[in-house]
Amino acid sequence: MAFSLPDLPYAHDALAAKGMSKETLEYHHDLHHKAYVDNGNKLIAGTEWDGKSLEDIITGTYQAGAVAQNGIFNNISQLWNHNQFWGWMTPDTTAMPGELEKALTEAFGSVQKFKDDFTAAGGAQFGSGWAWLVRDKDGSLKVTKTENGVNPVALGQKALLGIDVWEHSYYIDFRNKRPAYITNFLDNLVNWEAVAAGL
Repeated sequence: MAFSLPDLPYAHDALAAKGMSKETLEYHHDLHHKAYVDNGNKLIAGTEWDGKSLEDIITGTYQAGAVAQNGIFNNISQLWNHNQFWGWMTPDTTAMPGELEKALTEAFGSVQKFKDDFTAAGGAQFGSGWAWLVRDKDGSLKVTKTENGVNPVALGQKALLGIDVWEHSYYIDFRNKRPAYITNFLDNLVNWEAVAAGL
């Protein structure tokens, strides 16, 4: 069964007042995300991965330590990443649930320290990639960064929050100011209730 492009959970212009323009979502969702869907479907057709879940394909095709992953992994991993990404944002203002605030404070010392670490990770990722808040294999919360389309699923971790730091995700709105894009994401766009639901 082929994968399909999920609809955005909000209108294309719903995040514009919070710093993510309609044009960015049209390019990012309608073109880039769709390309991962289309290319992924073409690459898995007729292979052992046809009919498998995104997660099974990701873990089955990941090449640990490889600078350039194979085409199936790249597209399917990016498909998964973007499926999650849209749901981690909201046009509404959401307060951070108490259990999440407590968990972040216990893990990082404060919510602000978590935000600082997350921004630093995304800002320091050389080239394309993602920054993540994950629950690691030992149960601890950590901030990580990954190159290209690599994600926590491939590494045996659970993703609680992630931000795309490929240039197509922020260049229209922030040009080359990636840290400003990440700060805006944390301060204005994150659906903290969705993050807390992943705990």
